[in-house]
Amino acid sequence: MVLDVQHRVVIDTNVWISAFINPFGEPARLLALALAGHILLVVSDYLLDEILAVSQRDRVRRRLRITPDRVESTLAAVRTSAIHVDTHDAPRMCRDSDDDAILATAVRGKAHYLVSRDDDLKRDPALIGELAAYGVMVLSVARFLALLEAESA
Repeated sequence: MVLDVQHRVVIDTNVWISAFINPFGEPARLLALALAGHILLVVSDYLLDEILAVSQRDRVRRRLRITPDRVESTLAAVRTSAIHVDTHDAPRMCRDSDDDAILATAVRGKAHYLVSRDDDLKRDPALIGELAAYGVMVLSVARFLALLEAESA
């Protein structure tokens, strides 16, 4: 896949964890594109801290296909290469207040896309409309990869 356009993208925690668990799935393909610089990641301390915390939960850690050190080194590399935004005072936007900082990461980072597996984010018409007003489209991993494939064709 050859990409000409660099999209600003927030990859939700659930996608990162899925990629760490299954290195052959679509989330891992997306993460590989991001880590190779084909898309421009937008992150926040909240997002990176959440990815690390979730990866360290016992039930998740047992399923990871990469070592905890590799998770930490991947996130350290992302911290140096991604667009980094502050979300400490994220406004209330979502039914699940835990998602507000993720949404603020997308809005404040002027992301084009928020890629998530979270149905609360992907299927809430009011939230989708609010994010669209900021230029952020919420997509599943499969839909985002399909969009990249279509652009590179």
